[in-house]
Amino acid sequence: MCFECENRDRPGYLERLRCGVADRGWLVQAVAGTGPYPPWAYTIGLSGYGLPELVVTGLPILAAGGLLNDLAAHTLHGPPPVAGERIPLDDGLLIEVVELAEPSVHLVFAAALYGPEIRALQLVHADNRGRFPWSPDYRDGRAGQPVLGPRHAH
Repeated sequence: MCFECENRDRPGYLERLRCGVADRGWLVQAVAGTGPYPPWAYTIGLSGYGLPELVVTGLPILAAGGLLNDLAAHTLHGPPPVAGERIPLDDGLLIEVVELAEPSVHLVFAAALYGPEIRALQLVHADNRGRFPWSPDYRDGRAGQPVLGPRHAH
């Protein structure tokens, strides 16, 4: 269950988010997986720099937070990733960037702070054999990473 679903103090939480973004530049909002839905996480604050927020699904929360924090820091000092770009990471993970079709639906708190026109990019990660979720062999046929937008044609 997410904070929004559990907590009735949404204005107070939004204020804590505003303060956190003001102090740190961005935050990572994690959503625990429940039932058939895997965990996911997204940045809040990159919109304030005119940049797209970043999202990752299907990774454990700590790994997702580390990935998002690393790429958010990189994005603030260089060009943001673009849809269709493949990025090899130092730990061997390969990601492909996908533009979210409806960011405000998935990034509820970022949209609450920056408006429904926010932009977002998903960092879609390959499995340990280098296959992406659009491959029928991804994770040996076991899903676990929803892709929140259309894949960019190469």
